[in-house]
Amino acid sequence: MSASRDADPNGDTGKGADRPRLERLLGTEDIRWLVDRARSRIERGQELTGVVTLSSATPEQRDAIQRLLGRRPRPGSSLTVSLDAVDAVLRRSGASPDGLAAAVEELTGGPVRPRAEVEADLTRAWDEAYEPLSTACARRPELAEWCARLRASGLVPRLLGTPAEAAPTLRTLATVVSALPADGVGLATFAARVCGDAHGLDDGRPLGTLALGAARALTGVPAGSGAEWRREAWTAAGLLTDDLSSTALAFGLPGDTATPTGRALAALREAGQPAVLTLRQLVQTPARPLPNGTVVRVCENPAVVSAAADYLGAGCLPLVCTQGQPGTAVLTLLRQLGAAGAELRYHGDFDWGGVRIANTLLRRVPWRPWRYSAADYRAAVRAAPGTPLMGTPLTAAWDATLTEAMNEVGTRVEEEAVLNDLLGDLSTP
Repeated sequence: MSASRDADPNGDTGKGADRPRLERLLGTEDIRWLVDRARSRIERGQELTGVVTLSSATPEQRDAIQRLLGRRPRPGSSLTVSLDAVDAVLRRSGASPDGLAAAVEELTGGPVRPRAEVEADLTRAWDEAYEPLSTACARRPELAEWCARLRASGLVPRLLGTPAEAAPTLRTLATVVSALPADGVGLATFAARVCGDAHGLDDGRPLGTLALGAARALTGVPAGSGAEWRREAWTAAGLLTDDLSSTALAFGLPGDTATPTGRALAALREAGQPAVLTLRQLVQTPARPLPNGTVVRVCENPAVVSAAADYLGAGCLPLVCTQGQPGTAVLTLLRQLGAAGAELRYHGDFDWGGVRIANTLLRRVPWRPWRYSAADYRAAVRAAPGTPLMGTPLTAAWDATLTEAMNEVGTRVEEEAVLNDLLGDLSTP
């Protein structure tokens, strides 16, 4: 329908839009692009003046503009439309007496707010939602940095939705953060007390995901994945998810007679017996400061601990065993010993599995090699030929030349093959 047939000859400019007439002029699919362009301009805070161009317009789109403006568009593949002309037609026709901007609002479901205004309101809403958490984190730089990174990451909207939807969880998260680190309590017990829900910090819950990030930021546990890694991160913040089954094997550790765990360690050391420490004991009774220069040796295999108990007894220097890949209790003990002033020295099997374990441990706990270099490997091969080295080579993070030597020689040497050397290092002078 042409503009001339829709125009009001009396120039009626009533306040309301004539919806049926407006639908005929701007409501078809072939002219929807023009309405969308106009709305986008309003959202950007621009005036609805000048022209808009549609490249590669279809014949139907060109016909729709001809019906609207009452004249054929210029030839060519593109289609250029004057917004001023459209505004004038809408006013004269009575379809939208208030012009194109009012027509766009009528057709697209309500007032169009400038995008900058919408974004400013959204920012204010997020500021209000984050305010309790920001306040709780402000007192500790590591948490303040984490909070800023969390907001910049967009994780909270992905997990929780709008500011209004996220605000209650962020308030609870602020309470959790304020209560960290804990003092060796169970995670569920802590969640019941702080969150009002024993399962509030469970794996997979949005609050649990966010709180675990705060625990990592507070304790410096590196990024990772899997159940063992989550247990390690919670434990570092004083929260236990499995406080009895995760254990650490140690021998000859000094005991602090002021605590039950310390007295047990002292008695076992005097008796020349190894100790098996639960995660619960380690978190609730951390290691006390050690004398300067204290060295704690760390091995991979329990056979080393057993031989030390058999041959050295109470005369064995401090020793901790990872028992393969170190679990949460082992990592907790080693971190506590390092914080107490001990220098950790590590030895493992000379094979690719041993290198993998050592690399994993080094990413989590600083240590120096204990007879675990390229030179030590070559000496071990000369003393005990070992077996063929199998598997995929790995670079030893503490000594790249060890990888080169192992590739060159091609022999696997287990810790048990060098026990005499290790026991000699563990003997008291």
